[in-house]
Amino acid sequence: MMRKFLLQSLGSLAVLLIVGGLSFTQTSQAMAAQKQPHIVFVTGDHEYRSEITMPMIAKLLEKNYGFKTTVLYAINKQTGKIDVQEEENIPGLEVLKDADLAVVFLRWRRLPENQLKMLVDYAQSGKPMVGLRTSTHPLNYPEGHPLQKWNSDFPTKFFGQKWITHHGHDASTDVHPILSQTTNPILSGIRPFHARSWLYHVTPLEGECTPLLEGTAYDSNKVGNEKEYPLTQPVAWTKNNNGGKVFFTTLGHPQDFEIDSMRRVLVNGIFWGLGKEIPSEGTNVDLEEPFIAPESNEL
Repeated sequence: MMRKFLLQSLGSLAVLLIVGGLSFTQTSQAMAAQKQPHIVFVTGDHEYRSEITMPMIAKLLEKNYGFKTTVLYAINKQTGKIDVQEEENIPGLEVLKDADLAVVFLRWRRLPENQLKMLVDYAQSGKPMVGLRTSTHPLNYPEGHPLQKWNSDFPTKFFGQKWITHHGHDASTDVHPILSQTTNPILSGIRPFHARSWLYHVTPLEGECTPLLEGTAYDSNKVGNEKEYPLTQPVAWTKNNNGGKVFFTTLGHPQDFEIDSMRRVLVNGIFWGLGKEIPSEGTNVDLEEPFIAPESNEL
């Protein structure tokens, strides 16, 4: 009788241990999933197809690293569909409250005050941010508008420069690491490459910025005016935003993302912003299938 009781007790204990072990494993897995960073992409530009390139980067981060991502789009207020020409509506910005890092790729938006406030609140929070190309001119409120100051204040304060000029739509850019920054983790696995993006003039950068990549314009329309607009400019830098980490690149033409070094420097910048270790060979930016760039809407 005693033996039967002991066997039953041991059996019950074994079940409890197994169930408890499963529960512990499931809880650990759930906790691990909860700890994955949440990256929010804010898109809306007329030229560079951020509504296509940023979801591609989001999918890469999900597949290769298990990150949680959310992509926000310019949405036509009448049709409810993605419409890059809709300059006054990017719904869902409240999700920025839960973001661990925001990636911003905007051009000439006139967001309503409540939507702009959510974007500004995030930028002022000190959380990490990444910006691309036309985010040097993300807003375009008309003269005299109560929010007009943000046209220049947002890009200069949070990203390091506003729109000045570029070297022409027929130009392209040779990109290479700045020699003094070759050991910077963000440049891990980055090789010199030729970008379709025409060079933006950005110097002098505003605030505490550290240039990482330089670009030299090829077929520039500024030839003959190099003293005012040098043919070589920073194309990627980091910035201290009141203690918050910012990575910015003026690259971002859709064809740029066909190049692994372009995808990698962006993902490296995201890792850096999150405080994650960047592998010596750089982040994994392999895609399930090659990215074929859509046509840009060149203006």
